[in-house]
Formats: sequence, C-alpha cells, structure tokens
Amino acid sequence: MTGADVQDPQRIIDDNPMNWRQYVVVALMVALNALDGFDVLSSAFAAPGISAEWGVPREALGVVLSAELVGMGFGSVLLGGLADKRGRKPTMLVCLVIMALGMYFAHAAGGVTELTAWRFITGLGIGGMLAATNAVTAESTSKSGRSLSMAIYVIGYPLGGVIGGFAAQTWLLQDYDWRAVFLFGAVVTAAMIPFVMVFVPETPAFLAAARPTDAVEKINRSLTAFGKSQIAGLPEAAADKPKPRVMDILTNPRLRPVTLLLAFGYMFHTITFYYILKWAVKIVSDYPPGYAQPEAASVLTYANIGGAVGGLLFGFLMKRWHIKAPTIAALLLGVVAVTAFGAGFDTLWGWRAAAIMAMFFTNAAIVGYYSAFAVSFPAHARATGTGFVLGVGRAGAAGSPIIAGYLFKVFGDDQLLLVSACMALGSLVALVLFVLLPIRDGDAEMAETR
Repeated sequence: MTGADVQDPQRIIDDNPMNWRQYVVVALMVALNALDGFDVLSSAFAAPGISAEWGVPREALGVVLSAELVGMGFGSVLLGGLADKRGRKPTMLVCLVIMALGMYFAHAAGGVTELTAWRFITGLGIGGMLAATNAVTAESTSKSGRSLSMAIYVIGYPLGGVIGGFAAQTWLLQDYDWRAVFLFGAVVTAAMIPFVMVFVPETPAFLAAARPTDAVEKINRSLTAFGKSQIAGLPEAAADKPKPRVMDILTNPRLRPVTLLLAFGYMFHTITFYYILKWAVKIVSDYPPGYAQPEAASVLTYANIGGAVGGLLFGFLMKRWHIKAPTIAALLLGVVAVTAFGAGFDTLWGWRAAAIMAMFFTNAAIVGYYSAFAVSFPAHARATGTGFVLGVGRAGAAGSPIIAGYLFKVFGDDQLLLVSACMALGSLVALVLFVLLPIRDGDAEMAETR
C-alpha cells in the first residue's frame, strides 16, 4: 500500500465539496434538532393547562418544567459517550425511541409526579440526541462549509419551537388540550426513525477513530454515500492513542481547560437562555390584563423565530470573524435583551417583540458554543466531550425554571424586571468565561500531546 492509498477519511471530507447526500444529512440533523427543540418546549406550551388542571403553583411548576432538562444532563453524558463507543447512528436511533415513548406516556400522565417522571425520561433521549447530532453535523460536512452548517443545525432547535408553537396555538391547544401537545411530539418523533435509518450513514471520522471490524470497508461505504473517493487503508494507529472517554478530555492538560471553560460557560448561559423558553408563556398569561393560553403560547413561537433568525445570521458572522468575537457580542447583547423583557408590556405584540430580541441574541450565543464544541474536541471523543459539556450545561438549564420560580416567590410575582435582571446574569458570567476560552483545534491538540 502506498502513502497515497493510506488516508485520513475525514481529510477527504474536509477538503472536497459537499454532495447532495451530505446536504440531506445536514437537513436531517436540523430536523432532529428541531424535534429536540419542540420536545423540550412542549412542557412550556402545556404549562398553563397543566397548572389549571392540577392547581400547580409557580415554584412547583418550575420543577415540572425542569424535569426533561435534568434528564438531558444525564442523557448528554451517558448517551453522548455511547455515540463514541457504538456509533453516532445507533445512538440517534436509541434516542428517538426513548423520546417517542417519553412523549407518548407524558400525554397519558395522571398526575404531576407521573408527568415529571416521563418528562425526565424524554430528556434522557434528547440529551443523547444533541451530542450525537452535533458530532454528525461536524463530521459530515466540508471544512469550508462547516461553520455555516453548524449554524443552520443549531437554528433547528428554535425552528422546532416555531413549528411546534404554531401547531400548539392554532390547532392543538385550540381544538384539544395540553395533552395533545405531547402526543403530537410522540408521533413526529417516531416518524423520524425510518429517515435516519435510510439516509444517515455512520460517519467516517467515528469509524476511523473506533476502528471496528472491517473498518476500511465500512468507511468506504460512507465515503461512497457522500460521493467521495475510497481509501485502501488507514494510517497506523499510535500505540498510546487515547480512548474515547470523559476522563480523557479532563486529564489531558491541553484539553482540560477548554473542556471546563466550555462546560461552565455553557451552564451559566443556559440559566438565562431557558428562563425565556420555559417561563415566557406563563409570564405573559398571568401578566395584567392576562392572555388566553394560545395567545400566550404565541409569544414563545415568536421568540423562537427570533432565535432562528439570530442563529442563521450568526453563522455568516462566524464565517467572516470566526467564533470568539461574535459569541462575546451575542452574550453581551443577550444580557441586555433578557433584562429588557422584564420591563413588561401592555400589548401582545410588545411581548412578542421583546421575546424575539431576547432569543435572537441568546440563541446566537448558543450557535457560538456549539461551533466551539465541534472544533475543540478531537474526533475520537467528540460526542463524549460534547455530551460532557452539555451534561454540565444542563445543570444550568434544569436549574433555570426552578431558580426563576423561587425568585418570583421571594420577590413577588409583580417583580418581573428584578427577576429578569437576575436571570440575565447567567449570560454575563458566560461572557467572562468565553473571553478566557482558547479556541483550538482538538485533533491538532491531541496530535501534539502524543
């Protein structure tokens, strides 16, 4: 075998234009992220109905709204690691099954405890899905198209909120009740399973790192699906090649600071991010003179439109100015916008505009973080590293509705501006940590330490 025959398959994908199959994979990852976005926000759309049916106070409702976020934390770590051990594709399929079951049984719940348990289980699947789809998007795209592909992938999350929000406010909550929101999510989730089975090949980067039996043959099948030239063999693996495990990203002296800064920065930002996503509907429905549940849900729908537009525009900014400076700017403007949301508004369109701006900037910062995940972790531990960071980050996401609920209890339900200003501080802390973050190529870092 000549040196030309022995190639890194990821380099082949990096250095060649994308073909139609790669665009299909990116589109499916966007769809799966949209599905995650709707599944997470379904409890927010359903919150007023849940509260009305079972008489749940705000501080207790915060626990219900946090259940899937806690599950996402565990799922990101446990199932994110599975994606590096067993493959991106099988992990996504397992997660889809878990999510579909969780959403179905949530719609049939007979009480708060049962509903909370099924929301936690749904979160397990969502957490693993986010880690796997982030890796697939990064590993299935060319180097020149990766930043924009990652941005489009991330806006799938608010896009799911937009589509699901319109379905909830114009159909599900109008003609049925809050349970229909979860049932709708279960059906759409199950419908995605055959699309992933048929159209998404395992990524060559995973196969090259894991080196299963007949690795070259499997890699060539994936390369052929992507319209790329085949390889005759793989470069010889180093004897001390790191194994794909969480401890690797924490013990390597060059990866550890990146991992910790990403994890805790993302955690603090999600405290701010999920405040809007989880509490906007309830805040608007309760704010004088009060709005009907479908009207209040429309505020979250428009918020997600703002998030989708902000994420897409942010992708173009990253293509020109890379990751760091645009993310820092988005975090700063997010602090301002979330605080401004707390000013309160006399019209429904006032609330919608404020929510649009809050999500425009906070989701733009999420795009920056996901792009940093894709760059910072090496291929052999990309899903593990992403899952670990998302898992730590979910502590902030899970804590956000609970923190806000207790702040309302301590300060009073009429102190919206004070509560919003406190919740915006999470993005301010994230900003400081992102300033300290070194943006470095994870594969290059591992090569230097071998």
